Amino acid sequence: MPFTALGLHPALVRAVKALGYTEPSPVQAGAVPPALAGRDVLATAPTGTGKTAGFLLPILHHLLAGPRGGVRALVLSPTRELAEQIEAVARDLARFTELRATLVVGGKSIGPQEKALRAGPDLVVATPGRLLDLMRQGAARLDRVAALVLDEADRMLDMGFLPDVKRIVSKLTAREQTFLFSATLPPVIAGLADDLLRTPATVQIGRRTAAAVGITQAAYPVPAHLKTALLRHLLRATEMPSVLVFTRTKHEAKKLAKVVAADGFAVGELHSNRSPAQRTKAMDGFRRGAFQVLVATNIAARGLDVDHVTHVVSTDVPDVPEDYVHRVGRTGRAGATGDAFVLVSPAEEPSLGRIERQLGQRLPRVTLPDFDYHQQPAGRTAITERKRPGAPKKLRPPAAQPPRPPRPRRR
Repeated sequence: MPFTALGLHPALVRAVKALGYTEPSPVQAGAVPPALAGRDVLATAPTGTGKTAGFLLPILHHLLAGPRGGVRALVLSPTRELAEQIEAVARDLARFTELRATLVVGGKSIGPQEKALRAGPDLVVATPGRLLDLMRQGAARLDRVAALVLDEADRMLDMGFLPDVKRIVSKLTAREQTFLFSATLPPVIAGLADDLLRTPATVQIGRRTAAAVGITQAAYPVPAHLKTALLRHLLRATEMPSVLVFTRTKHEAKKLAKVVAADGFAVGELHSNRSPAQRTKAMDGFRRGAFQVLVATNIAARGLDVDHVTHVVSTDVPDVPEDYVHRVGRTGRAGATGDAFVLVSPAEEPSLGRIERQLGQRLPRVTLPDFDYHQQPAGRTAITERKRPGAPKKLRPPAAQPPRPPRPRRR
């Protein structure tokens, strides 16, 4: 079915064609027609399946048909990076119209965002915290918002944004249509959908329990203290044009990025300790290919759209199987192929087992013949030796004391 058959405004069809798309993806084909008819939509689909256009196209269509002036559509997103992508897609789709979209996110100067809101854009893409700040200041008037989108709703729940979302929704007195898009549908999100949506059209594309077709997965057993050494070996010995490396914490990401950069690789960092400008630079550089390696926390696991990622390497085994699948989903996008490696220590095997049960397959274990699995980390002894229980402590020799000055003699 071509986009022309969906009944979209000609300007939107023209924009879609200019972007190089001729047929809607399954989630778009399922969500756009009922949304154009005015129905609420509940869609569950993996990231990378075209969900963003699935809600933006019908919203822009309705905005073109309605009166101008004031914010009439609101998209809430859990992270700044995802919000920036949504706003960019909105601009691309509205390129042949006069509709204006505004980005409202934390970590950037609030003044320009306040000014943009007071100018009355048609569509606002926002993270919940910053939008609430502007609402408290009276800069964000949402009394004309007719369409609301909750994108990556399960991620918003994970990040603790649900109370903020409910506070925002309570102010949308003119809301007529609601879209809830999510990769998974846990009970809390299902309950939120029951509260917000009215007889919604339900769209379910696949299940977020397996990686996409075309992704080759493997597990690399390795002692915990040799994970960095193994990653460096893989980067040097394997052709990896574009690598996304995941770490558990922002501190690990920072340290690992320095080590990989010291090996001569162009490296970007993406985690919460980076400034907005640094995060934007990292993502833009990775998209352009200026950075061969992007070291990131789970902030990059969902929604971030980079088509050319050839390899995903997890330096830890996620505790939640869905997090692993989201990470893996950063490669093999849009029908491409990709490789996903996870470095697993003996203590992480139970977590990997839970992931394998959800995937319905056992990941092949790979041991490299040219890597020394018995080496010690550079510049330090092994963790097991350094923290061996019961090891006697070495006594330091007493420091040499300076001679005492002679006592004065009494007269």
